[in-house]
Amino acid sequence: MKYFIFRNHTVEPFFSGFDACFSGYGGAPVIDESADAYIWLYFMPYRPDNDVTAEEVRHYGETLEMVYSSIGRDKTFIAFTMANLYAVNYVTSGAALRSAVEEYNRKIYALAENGNVRVIDIGDFYSAFSDEQLVDWKYYFISRMPLNPKLAQRFNGWFSRQLEILAMKRKKCVALDLDNTLWSGILGEDGADGIRMGGEYPGNAYGFFQVYLLELSRTGVILAICSKNNEADVFDVLENHPDMVLKKDAFSAYRINWNNKAGNIKNIAEELNIGLDSMVFIDDNPAERELVRQALPEVCVPEFPARPYLYPAFIKQLTADYFSAYALTQEDLSKTRQYRENAERSRHQGRFVDMDSYLRSLEIELTAERLNDFNRARFAQMTQKTNQFNLTSRRYAEADIQAFVDGGGLALGLRVKDKFGDNGITGLAIVQIDGHTARIDTLLLSCRILGREIEDAFVKYVLMKLKAAGVRQVQASYIKTGKNGQVSDFYDKLGFGVTKFSDESREYILFLDGADFTLSGRYPVAEI
Repeated sequence: MKYFIFRNHTVEPFFSGFDACFSGYGGAPVIDESADAYIWLYFMPYRPDNDVTAEEVRHYGETLEMVYSSIGRDKTFIAFTMANLYAVNYVTSGAALRSAVEEYNRKIYALAENGNVRVIDIGDFYSAFSDEQLVDWKYYFISRMPLNPKLAQRFNGWFSRQLEILAMKRKKCVALDLDNTLWSGILGEDGADGIRMGGEYPGNAYGFFQVYLLELSRTGVILAICSKNNEADVFDVLENHPDMVLKKDAFSAYRINWNNKAGNIKNIAEELNIGLDSMVFIDDNPAERELVRQALPEVCVPEFPARPYLYPAFIKQLTADYFSAYALTQEDLSKTRQYRENAERSRHQGRFVDMDSYLRSLEIELTAERLNDFNRARFAQMTQKTNQFNLTSRRYAEADIQAFVDGGGLALGLRVKDKFGDNGITGLAIVQIDGHTARIDTLLLSCRILGREIEDAFVKYVLMKLKAAGVRQVQASYIKTGKNGQVSDFYDKLGFGVTKFSDESREYILFLDGADFTLSGRYPVAEI
């Protein structure tokens, strides 16, 4: 990704390792049209004359609007907010400078109403440091550096994490110990009446943590239990303890037994059909944490706070490192329910002796959705997060997908419902169309809906749409990653012919006029 950074001070050291070019300092910035994305990072001038500074900040806001109007909507535009790091308070009631900064930030957030603009709050980085740490006046006067260059590495890591958040990359599941983690005390020794998660300290700190976890689950993070305990005793606490915030239905999976916790975490991942690298394990016991780190290096295992009163700081860091999201889709908000419904489907499958009868019993309904303002964020999110059933694993922002459609291509999402519930938009196809030829650029489905022949029905529906639009041949690719081996022969099974083959990729072609190819799938697909 090539970035072009608009700046008013020296910031090069803070973007070390990024493929970036930089604007000049003064005048109307020249726009590098070859960039893949743009970054706007202007700092408030450090001056002792507040009125002049306020006027300069207002000018920055006007320049920002002018620059943005000259950039194509198919390019991502990342804008940093501005914060007041230095002001001389001659009159403490004076508000001119503060008002100018607030107006500048309002303009940034107003631009964010456009689909290709993303906002990063610079105050999030500043909050970890004192004013004395943030600015080194020697470097400011010598090199026009508005931030202390000693913080360059910290800024670089923080900004890299912000890019992950903008790309909606976060962990999917947190596996939780119980004793001295969700409550104070040991259930097997203290009994249900002896554990604490409310009232006075330390119980109120554990209650605080439970409220956080409940809110986390409401944003789409899956909660699971991984505890050495008696299952019946735990379920009794979850359902009946008066101070328990997290009831049983807050958890999508649980392993409550006396087995190895690393093995239990693997089982949870398999049950939820997610990768181990999507999981975070929280346990107060350092021996258990080290066991999981050694046995399952893909799983993130944060250090646990030494005292319950440290939970608030732990929560903030946990969220920043693993669970922050730039925006939430409807599918995110429904994630806990959807995984719980998947468990019901698995139990339901056990009642049938053959797969065909099971699939018919699910009463599956498929609906295709064209790209629109309501699903654009979800489409982009799926390209960023889907790994297993993803033929090319190309990652796109909202603006990228809009550009496909604006160029005459097709972007179709697939919504999946059955008698157990609505899985939301869990499939995506992005197709480039050039006359009688089309290329499937992206084809992916969420792991939650695999194993029901839905993928075949979706692809055949897309091919039917292309054929109806006059397309005669369809090209496609499979690009190997570390996680998508299960779909290496997907196009082969559909009747595509191989045109190029290597260990890392394959190229395919399908002639839609071929008499030996049927476009009908198991399920009909409606369209909205």
